[in-house]
Amino acid sequence: MRIVIAGAGEVGFHLAKMMSNEAQNIYIIDDNEERLNYVQSHIDVFGVHGNAKDIHVLKEVKVSDCDLLIAATSSEETNLLVCINGKKLGAKRTIARISNYEGIDAEMRDLYSSLGVDDIISPVELASQEIKRLINVSALTNDYEFEGGKLSVFGISISANSPLKDRSIVETRHLNPNRSFKPIALLRNDETMMVQGDTVLLENDIVYFVSTPGSINEITNICGQECYKIKNVMILGGSRIGVLTAEMLEKDYNVILIEKDKQKAESIAEHLKKTLVVCTDGTDVLALEEENIGDMDAFISVTGNSETNIITSLVAKSHGVRKTIAGVENIDYINLSHNIGIDTLINKKMIAASNIFKFIRKGEVAAIANLHGVDGEIIEFNVKAGTKITSKPLRDLKIPHTANIAGVIRDREGFIPFGGFQLQEGDKAVVFTRTDSINIIEEFFQ
Repeated sequence: MRIVIAGAGEVGFHLAKMMSNEAQNIYIIDDNEERLNYVQSHIDVFGVHGNAKDIHVLKEVKVSDCDLLIAATSSEETNLLVCINGKKLGAKRTIARISNYEGIDAEMRDLYSSLGVDDIISPVELASQEIKRLINVSALTNDYEFEGGKLSVFGISISANSPLKDRSIVETRHLNPNRSFKPIALLRNDETMMVQGDTVLLENDIVYFVSTPGSINEITNICGQECYKIKNVMILGGSRIGVLTAEMLEKDYNVILIEKDKQKAESIAEHLKKTLVVCTDGTDVLALEEENIGDMDAFISVTGNSETNIITSLVAKSHGVRKTIAGVENIDYINLSHNIGIDTLINKKMIAASNIFKFIRKGEVAAIANLHGVDGEIIEFNVKAGTKITSKPLRDLKIPHTANIAGVIRDREGFIPFGGFQLQEGDKAVVFTRTDSINIIEEFFQ
């Protein structure tokens, strides 16, 4: 594929880095020469110095021949204009990153589409949705739903009192009599391991399961965890993510939002219906104590400063808050969460990049997700007739050990496939695969 990326910031760089591993023909445009040089010194891409809004620059990278144009600059207006111009010049597909989540209802999407913007990605909206899922299922470190929740893939820690601890998967299969879930991978000391029948689970392993909807509580129990009830939620930071998250949660939870800027706090209070907005400095431990941080069930820190978010989440943990989520701008911080005691670190740019990444996958890809800190991807494929994946039962297909056909959705019902199962046209297959096996897996679905 020939791919053009406008913007060499973190989203553009992360996208280009993921795509460069796929041997794609990638051009990245930026008017900041220093930023462009940094990208080119780290990954194998063609750098073009210039403003992506300039028609001449788009012609220079031969956007008329590109399969995918991704506008991922920090400017929403630039991204929309780049996509519109690129489409008029002949780009096959265009994707715009926007921040104004309030303006992307169905009517606006149709309007943008008519102008040449095929897809719109809002990092703010995607990150807020992920936070909401994590609050709804409190024991989980990650949670991704497929086909409206018919299947879920999520991470959970093995506790000291789990019956899975120090035992292999085969030894504990009696704990899953209905075969309604299975472990597919684990994270141990920052190393990703595929789960096999002889894999022994250890205390503090983060294990990733695929499950049908009714089995999540069962899994949390056998992992020695509990889905405790969350009632009171504190959000630190009146950022766009903070406000949208509060808006999503206030219908079902008691939400307090902390914002130190008085004018901003007043504006947020007018916008939100049920959330209590408090104007105070959330980095002041005494101020948090005055707002009864010890009575909170969950603490979400999404200020514009990563270090503030991490430190305040640790403060919340020290005051007995069970669920902590911190937003970080630096992608390199993502792997730290389990080591420093925060339940989940999220990066909206990484979430957006993963969402965009599905458009370069081979085969009929319906969805794609990345698990934080895990060397692998979850890909949902639409199964087509005549593809290799439909030719034999799973056990006879020679699927690499670094990949797992984790779940299947057939006739609107999700279930867990095992060795004797054979996929057919119209199925949706949820696949977990290590990064080094992605190209092999894609061949099964082409």
